[in-house]
Amino acid sequence: MKIILDHTGKRFNTEWIFRDLDYTFEKGTAIAILGRNGSGKSTLLQVISGNLHPTEGTVRYYHPEREVSNHRIFRHLAIVAPYQELIEEFTLEEMVRFHFSFKKLVPGIALEDASKMLGFRAAGRKPIRLFSSGMKQRVKLLLAFLSDVPLLLLDEPTMNLDRPGVEWYLKLVGDFRDDRTLIICSNLQQQETAFCTGQILVEDFKPAKKKEQG
Repeated sequence: MKIILDHTGKRFNTEWIFRDLDYTFEKGTAIAILGRNGSGKSTLLQVISGNLHPTEGTVRYYHPEREVSNHRIFRHLAIVAPYQELIEEFTLEEMVRFHFSFKKLVPGIALEDASKMLGFRAAGRKPIRLFSSGMKQRVKLLLAFLSDVPLLLLDEPTMNLDRPGVEWYLKLVGDFRDDRTLIICSNLQQQETAFCTGQILVEDFKPAKKKEQG
């Protein structure tokens, strides 16, 4: 999926989180959105996802070449974020089946494969509320990567993951990246974005910063 941000900005009350951001996410690329905690990374990702409307400028989507309406973009993306909740009363098997009642699975994968790919022993029938934070993060990531969508939005994807979990995440990227567009928010964690080919520093698009550069 191709995404074009044209003079895009977002403001809450009188504070600009970012402004005058021009950027084109080309189809099949992996781009990192970098910045410190509180810099506005998640807000930018929410604007890209269509969950927040920009205060000024536009966000346009193309898949493969035809423009996709902002009101229909949710059908073409999967998102992983700290504020995203799983249904904790569900078991893992129920969560997988529920998610894929709304999204198609990537070709070549069956529902039964999803639980096995997480590597949790005897966890399929446990309620998710009993999972550790790292296990929940793995579930979020797997559901996103196994969704047959052209756009993946990942906000701090290695949060709560130990070293084996990070290695599992990187293998997931390698196995299921294909020609999809990946946009990854990170507070400068190299392990999350080492495979990215471009980056946006959110601080560069704050009005005060732009005045200093001018």
